Amino acid sequence: MNTPSGNPWAILVALCLGFFMTLLDLTIVNIAIPDMTDRLGAALDHIMWVINGYTLVLAVLIITAGRLGDLFGQRRLFLVGVALFTVASALCGLSPDVYTLIAARVVQGVGAAVLMPQTMALIVRVFPPERRGAAMGAWGAVAGLATITGPSLGGLLVTALDWRFIFLINLPVGAMALLLGWRLIPVDPPSARRPVLDVPGVLLATAALTLVSFALIEGERFDWGRVYGPVTIPFLLGTGAALLALLAVQQVRRQGRDPLVPFALFADRNFGLMSLAAALVSVAMLSFFLLVSIHLQSVLGMSALEAGLTLVPQAAVSMVTAPVVGRLVDRVGGKYLLVGGCALFAVSAAWVVALLGTEGDWRTFLAPLLLMGLGVGAVFGPMNTLAMDRVRPDMAGAGSGVLNTARQLGSVVGGVVAGALLQSVLADRIAARAREAAAGLPEPAREPFVRGLARSADQGVEVGGAGAAAPAPPEGVSAATADQMAHLARSVFADAFTETAHVVGLVPVAAMAVTALSALAVRNTRRRGAARGAGRTAGGRASGGGAAARAGARAAE
Repeated sequence: MNTPSGNPWAILVALCLGFFMTLLDLTIVNIAIPDMTDRLGAALDHIMWVINGYTLVLAVLIITAGRLGDLFGQRRLFLVGVALFTVASALCGLSPDVYTLIAARVVQGVGAAVLMPQTMALIVRVFPPERRGAAMGAWGAVAGLATITGPSLGGLLVTALDWRFIFLINLPVGAMALLLGWRLIPVDPPSARRPVLDVPGVLLATAALTLVSFALIEGERFDWGRVYGPVTIPFLLGTGAALLALLAVQQVRRQGRDPLVPFALFADRNFGLMSLAAALVSVAMLSFFLLVSIHLQSVLGMSALEAGLTLVPQAAVSMVTAPVVGRLVDRVGGKYLLVGGCALFAVSAAWVVALLGTEGDWRTFLAPLLLMGLGVGAVFGPMNTLAMDRVRPDMAGAGSGVLNTARQLGSVVGGVVAGALLQSVLADRIAARAREAAAGLPEPAREPFVRGLARSADQGVEVGGAGAAAPAPPEGVSAATADQMAHLARSVFADAFTETAHVVGLVPVAAMAVTALSALAVRNTRRRGAARGAGRTAGGRASGGGAAARAGARAAE
């Protein structure tokens, strides 16, 4: 293993700056959708691909980029990724039309996919095992900072300037990450042999993940049916699954010759379980925040910025908690800290969901969101440390790529599951509530009221919630009846969405409960405390004896 002579904490700053940019651009764009639609004169479908193009490329390419880092150098790949991401950010900010913007976002996604897995792999390389938990905790805190910064900074930039600055803000951050990375990250160690890229594996993985990710991201828009001609969403999912099976067969035959996915990774129980945990945590995070954000805006009438600020306490606490928990991982191991973090997340998520109603403001959710911040802060650092604990340095990039791919696919699946369940349950609840409420209307208005609300069930979540739910009154009804219909429609939608939220809210709670159970099955990591205890037992006779004691402590786990 190459041991760098520089300060690993200074190197971590460079890594976190790059990582921060990639996460910021997952959260900052949503709030600028109305401004981009207006200023570019683009359809909503096109603007959504400004978001989905980045997400799709990120999910597809991370696994390949992680292995490329192992084969050709993580420092080299990190610097290339940062440079590409920064240039693409400038192109996004200068785009004259929506098509150029989508293309630039795809390039930005390529840069993010290239740099993201290198950050975790370089942490494994530059930090000794007894300090790796603290480093992973600080790295995980960046996610909390990006969560805070995205909606609030995006709202500020869009309000004061325009949407272009949500991309141009990346330029100074990228320049700093590039400069620090160039100067501080140690040169990649020379390879004893010429590496060989698994081109068939890369092609199979890229094709399979593209088909599966596209189908999951776009399935709801195409009503899980025909996309174009004979191509349907089920066909894309089935073909993607078949290609994944073919990839598995190809990888079995490739082991021993620089495979894309070294199966030795999964010989470690911790890595396999934490890969599952990474996907489940992303399902929980995405489904929870999607549900709550929509409820705050559609039912409680908050703006996007107000909804984002309501969630800031959770992110702020997690950002502060994560480094502290990381240091504890180095002392006592990550297993029970992760179990506790998952339990806190599940309990606090259930608490928030129980509080979702037709009335409330940011103070309603403050206490459970603060508790959730403690839970989230105790999840990512321990989870990543447990996953990478026994991964060999020459496979760190592949391991990071697999973990990040699981995380990205978990986010996609979480959005799909939450969105599909939300729409189906909401349609049923609105139909039932509408029929009950229609009994209080004059006879000519009853059927139009029920039909109108049924049609608005799909649109209500997307374009204004309760305010958009009111159906147009039929001709000939009085102004008083029209007002009564509007009032009843808002009440029906709010009540139906609240009932729906209490059902959909089970998804993040269940996902975190399963994650906690999977964490109970991992081997714990005892670093600093175990090594010191073993050293004292042996009498600490010599530095060589201390190293043997540390090795023995690790083997005893």
